[in-house]
Formats: sequence, structure tokens, C-alpha cells
Amino acid sequence: MSWWGKVLGGTFGFMSGGPLGAMLGAALGHVFDKGLKAQRASDQPFSGRQQERTQAAFFTALFSIMGHVAKADGRVSADEIALAEAVMARMALTPDKRRVAMNLFNEGKRADFPLDQVIDEFNALCGRQRAIKRMFIEILLSAAFADDRLDHAENTVIEYVAKRIGFSAVEYRAAVAMITAARDFFSRHGPRGAGAAPPGPEAVNRDYTVLGIEPAASNDEVKRAYRRLMNQHHPDKLVSKGMPEEMVQVATERTREIRAAYDRIRKIRGM
Repeated sequence: MSWWGKVLGGTFGFMSGGPLGAMLGAALGHVFDKGLKAQRASDQPFSGRQQERTQAAFFTALFSIMGHVAKADGRVSADEIALAEAVMARMALTPDKRRVAMNLFNEGKRADFPLDQVIDEFNALCGRQRAIKRMFIEILLSAAFADDRLDHAENTVIEYVAKRIGFSAVEYRAAVAMITAARDFFSRHGPRGAGAAPPGPEAVNRDYTVLGIEPAASNDEVKRAYRRLMNQHHPDKLVSKGMPEEMVQVATERTREIRAAYDRIRKIRGM
């Protein structure tokens, strides 16, 4: 049974005493209040697989922290709410999941939102699954970039989250650069650069940034960087480690961006 099926079965109090279980329960209650009231008294911690616990934690932490990021500048505008809804649509969430996600988003906007506790519980459930944590940060960045810019306040919060789950400042800046470069190119030319003019030096540099390497890298270094990133972002592997199935589309888009950047570099180099 999927994590979503389990929470609908009444086991949404899967992390006893932690903020993630409480928030997920509240978010579900707002949507399915009538059907879940009778089940709350018998809530038990998740007894299922670690994968399902991590998937539920990922979903809960992601959308609540997304709301907190939107509130980082002191207010949440109608545009930011529309952007959050666009991200949910991009993930092809069902109507019920979308309502739960929006409830979690609203929880993150609260003045008493327990950011540190949410981050720490998510981090503990992920354990050493660094690829899952990396994808978490990349999705937060992609959501923040939905309006084509990363505000200082948004960047400060996401960088704090990244640091608290174990990423260095250098690693975080590299992630921001990669997302920025990919968004810049694909917003202009689409996922494969179809119909685009031959790439100039600036575009080529963006491709190297997407792969996280310098233009002076050797052919072998280019190949290693590509294989490493494709392995880190492989949707099936991420799901098996705890990324919710709902995020597969986002991971798939990242692999397309990485592959397109690699293909252009390979063509220029004659590899």
C-alpha cells in the first residue's frame, strides 16, 4: 500500500509526538474531516516500510516549508499562492492531494510554524539518503523560482534548510547555480533546445553549470559528472529511497535538463 493509502486508512499519525504527523493529520482532517474523526482515537505510528514513512514525511515537510518560504518576506501575495498551485499542478496531484498540499502550505505560513522541528524530523527519517535531501532542496528552489526569480528572503530560508540537513554553503550555491542555469536555458529554448540558434559561449557555460563542472573539465570529467547526476536524479531510484511518487515528474524534468546539457556539450566537443 502507498503512503497515501495508509494515511487514508487512518494511520496518518505515523510519527508519534512529532510535528510532521500532527500537521499531516490536521491537513487531512480539513479535507476528509467527516471520514477521519472516528479513526483518530486509534491512530498508531506507521508500522509499514521506511520508504512509506519517508514519502509521507517528504510530502508533508515539502509543502509546509514551501508555505514558510513564501511567507519569508513577511506576506504571501496572491501571485505566490498561484505559483504554489502551479507547482502542485505540475506534479499532477489529484484534487484531494492538492487540497492537502495547500493545507500544509497554509500551515507553513503560520507565525508559530516549527521550522527547526520539521526540518530535523524530516532529516532524521531520511537518514543517510543524501539524494532524497538533494531533491528536496532542488524542488524548493524550483518552486521559489516559479516567478523567475529567487528573492533574498526566500534564498535565506532555503539555504538555512539546506544547511540544517547537512549541505555546505558551497554545495548549496552550486545547487542554486544549477537550477538557475537550467531554468534560464529551458525557458528560452525548451527541454531540447529545439529551434534554437547554435549556442554561444554564455549558453555553453550554462550547460557546464547544469552539470556542476567547469568548461576546462576533461571529456572523462564531463562523462563522470553526467553519470553521477543521472544516478542522483533517477526517478525510480529516488522513489525507492523515499521520494513520493507525486514528485516523479519533477525528477524526470531534471534528468531531461541534465541529459540535454550533456548532449549539447558532447556535440560541441565531438565526443
